[in-house]
Amino acid sequence: MSMFDDRKNASETRFALDAAKEFKAEARRNKALGHWAATLMGKSGAEADAYALQVIAADMEEAGDEDVFRKLSGDLSAAGVDVSDQAIRERMAEELKIARHAIYEADD
Repeated sequence: MSMFDDRKNASETRFALDAAKEFKAEARRNKALGHWAATLMGKSGAEADAYALQVIAADMEEAGDEDVFRKLSGDLSAAGVDVSDQAIRERMAEELKIARHAIYEADD
């Protein structure tokens, strides 16, 4: 095998590992967002856990974060919780930062 093939394989492996880490970080973020929103809606315990799973599942609808945003925004609004779109997006960004840190630090 040539050096080029070795580099190609290493690059592909690295890409796959990075994609797996990002998937885990997004799932962790979504779980945290689900618990945050559940708390705002007055849910706790098993009900909050079930809602967090719904938020995780919502992320499978389409690529990107808009499906999660719509889920959170719609559910919070339907529950009468007054949270701005900006606040939801800021919370999404913060939870992703925390999740990425946890995932990437676990590998060090």
